Amino acid sequence: MFTFLISAIKIIFLLGFLILIHETGHFVVAKLCKVRVNEFAIGFGPTIWKKQGKETKYALRLIPLGGFISMEGEEELSDKEGSFSKASIPKRVAIVAAGAIVNIIFALIVYFILATSYNFQVTNNWSSALTFAGEKTGTFITSTFEGLKQLFTGKSGLDQMMGPVGISEVVAKTNGMFEFINMIAIVSLSLGVTNLLPIPALDGGKILLLIIEAIRKKPLSQRIEINIQLLGFSFIIILALFVIYNHRSNINRLLEGKEN
Repeated sequence: MFTFLISAIKIIFLLGFLILIHETGHFVVAKLCKVRVNEFAIGFGPTIWKKQGKETKYALRLIPLGGFISMEGEEELSDKEGSFSKASIPKRVAIVAAGAIVNIIFALIVYFILATSYNFQVTNNWSSALTFAGEKTGTFITSTFEGLKQLFTGKSGLDQMMGPVGISEVVAKTNGMFEFINMIAIVSLSLGVTNLLPIPALDGGKILLLIIEAIRKKPLSQRIEINIQLLGFSFIIILALFVIYNHRSNINRLLEGKEN
């Protein structure tokens, strides 16, 4: 029971913290761009704590696996001052991309700290530590896109993808502070890179729609944009369910093999 509790705390802290800095990235850039943020929430479900600021409501919700910011004019057109829909396209792209970029920068910082703290055979100075952090981040991003390339070309299958269940199990099995902090960097990078993929419902998909708007010199109709977002969301849900099902199937096969 105690081991389960520690594992649950590690998973909730890791995901909650990474989502917090992700949403903070959106929030800070929105404020810098003079876009009104109506709500900044960590978690989903019923609200367990809230505080009304000058223009933003800050909330903590019951389920700590997620979060969001709600901007004026984000989901529908609004003529109010500080509306997201009235901001310039470069500003909207910056706001949308900010969350993922913060996750990537955070991973860089973590790798830099690990390099200076644990040496890795690395000469203990700032320049070599920064080089190490850059190389680790670059390697992860390259391997992610290489994995996607192999997936779409049929060289690898969906059974090699790791879903939320797999990530949670790996986090739960981390042993010691070094492994846990290293896993924070890996998951943060994964969150950042994945969110920038041009899939509707992800930040990258929103950026793609903004680029299309810039090319057309007018936005897509609200009905078309909603349908595209729903299509992307459905794709992500189906993919996640398939990965989770496949993950469970692999575990069952391994257990059956051990029994035999």
